[in-house]
Amino acid sequence: MPLGLGRRKKAPPLVENEEAEPGRSGLGVGEPGPLGGSRAGESQMGLPPPPAALRPRLVFHTQLAHGSPTGRIEGFTNVKELYGKIAEAFRLPAAEVMFCTLNTHKVDMDKLLGGQIGLEDFIFAHVKGQRKEVEVFKSEEALGLTITDNGAGYAFIKRIKEGSVIDHIQLISVGDMIEAINGQSLLGCRHYEVARLLKELPRGRTFTLKLTEPRKAFDMISQRSAGGHPGSGPQLGTGRGTLRLRSRGPATVEDLPSAFEEKAIEKVDDLLESYMGIRDTELAATMVELGKDKRNPDELAEALDERLGDFAFPDEFVFDVWGAIGDAKVGRY
Repeated sequence: MPLGLGRRKKAPPLVENEEAEPGRSGLGVGEPGPLGGSRAGESQMGLPPPPAALRPRLVFHTQLAHGSPTGRIEGFTNVKELYGKIAEAFRLPAAEVMFCTLNTHKVDMDKLLGGQIGLEDFIFAHVKGQRKEVEVFKSEEALGLTITDNGAGYAFIKRIKEGSVIDHIQLISVGDMIEAINGQSLLGCRHYEVARLLKELPRGRTFTLKLTEPRKAFDMISQRSAGGHPGSGPQLGTGRGTLRLRSRGPATVEDLPSAFEEKAIEKVDDLLESYMGIRDTELAATMVELGKDKRNPDELAEALDERLGDFAFPDEFVFDVWGAIGDAKVGRY
């Protein structure tokens, strides 16, 4: 079957302009979503919005990962607003929050907060720590880095491949935010843009990385995590419900993904790392959501182009995504 005939792809911008994409970061000020009723000035079926006392009120507990009292946060509909609420709770500038982990204070990328929060999960916020500048000699085409981002303008290292170029540089660790490459600021860039820039650096030359590491508690100071291990750390969240945070549109309360969806998301996330050098469970979940009801790879390609055109996914990647979703459907894990 001819995959993607006539597909038109939009080249990804170097830096994403969020102001040019209203709705990418959710709803604007004064426009609460399902957690706060209808948008201001609107009604449902001609009726006024329900009283505040009857609207869902989800409260999450949070601490700073390096140590703090416990705070309570509520009323956010996307990741950017979540960071803002955490900053308010601890009287920090919002820009200080780098990323969050669920149910562990450690820099454990398997517990990274992505597109979903269990209704009983405990949120640990990792804030900016020491800044550092490192020179790297690119002796091989592949540096051994997997990049992710926090959904609010910071890209950071999610995995370091054992034995790779970066693995031999002790100053670089999982969790480090990549601020700049050769003096070019990457604040506001998406993970795939940073991964592309690193891949395009010429082999056989030295480049400079400007990094910020997360502030660490005393029991993490000697750590140099390689990305964590599945199943490690305490499992505090036990509720079946989950708050789904979306980069486009409001948050929704849903059941946890089915076994098929969990496995498909995992397989698609692996493909993202293999093809693009990024990991992003929210992106993988969106792709599974778009593809699970499609009849063939061409329909999936059209849906991805319409919804995620900035990524410019190659045809062979789309075909493998289609295969991964199909395998998960029939239980070939």
